[in-house]
Amino acid sequence: MKISTTLDYAGGDMAAAARRITDLELAGLDTVWVAEAYGFDAPTQMGYLAAITKTVTIGSAILPIYTRTPTLIAMTAASLDALSGGRAALGLGASGPQVIEGFHGVPYDAPLGRTKEIIEICHKVWARERVVHEGAHYTLPLPPDQGTGLGKPLKLINKPLRSHIPIWVAAIGPKNVQLMAEAADGWLPFFFLAEKAKATWGADLDAGFARRNPDLGPLQISATALVAIGEGDEIRDLRNLARPMMALYIGGMGARGRNFYNNLVRSYGYEAEAELIQDLYLDGKKDEAAAAVPEALLDAVSICGPQGYVADRIAALAEAGVTQLNVNLAPTGDQTPASLVETIKKLSS
Repeated sequence: MKISTTLDYAGGDMAAAARRITDLELAGLDTVWVAEAYGFDAPTQMGYLAAITKTVTIGSAILPIYTRTPTLIAMTAASLDALSGGRAALGLGASGPQVIEGFHGVPYDAPLGRTKEIIEICHKVWARERVVHEGAHYTLPLPPDQGTGLGKPLKLINKPLRSHIPIWVAAIGPKNVQLMAEAADGWLPFFFLAEKAKATWGADLDAGFARRNPDLGPLQISATALVAIGEGDEIRDLRNLARPMMALYIGGMGARGRNFYNNLVRSYGYEAEAELIQDLYLDGKKDEAAAAVPEALLDAVSICGPQGYVADRIAALAEAGVTQLNVNLAPTGDQTPASLVETIKKLSS
């Protein structure tokens, strides 16, 4: 199993956060994911990472599909791939209406259809085809009656380092998971529970796999977890660090009835708990919302305990199809983030 981590997007010192990745790279880190919410943009940070690292894959997780044209998304990925020597990964996702409509002023519509067309257009750009696309959401070139009539099919000026850059899709809803399994190289799920994955997503994955192009190869899956190795009160305290983040996603990432993460937790069997967390969070009671996260759910989405326990949880994820463990590192004792990566690498091999 490969090991990845996500660059901190909320901190103030972007360069320092990126430089810390170089230590983790030497310790065996395989991939660094760069998020884009409504702070610093991802591609700028990814370009900096390409300059200071040598081996890690540099992926966007996620680049919102509404904030750039499909061809610009393809151009950005091709540029990063060239700068990094073929170490780019393009992670795409829809984000949510609060961010897309509130921060960007763009209608949040047809996320599935747009994602599918963007993937198709990216492949054409990277193959240096003259880009012609007639879809429900994007038409290239622009039809004469919608512009000057001077648009013509163009191909990328530069020759991409690779004609196929891996595309990962963030998906948790049934239809989005089907599309991801059909068209993407990798999957970025959220709150992935090994024991519930098949029951939650199995049918949708199978439906997508039935339409999958065999040239894509097996689906890669990245599961995220807070990881701490140790025993006693310190481990329990570290595990509780995940509570505010879980409360944010379950309670605050979307309005009532439009929160994908809340719906997912409900599907896991925590309907009453998800409703309570959302009510508390939207009422401004964030600490109470964090405290309301069920112990069993907290245990399931974090990997905190002795080495044997951590090894068993990693094995369970692998059995569920996970190929990459995306770690939120929580060192204990004399551990450092780099030494913790080294240990996790050993336990996952």
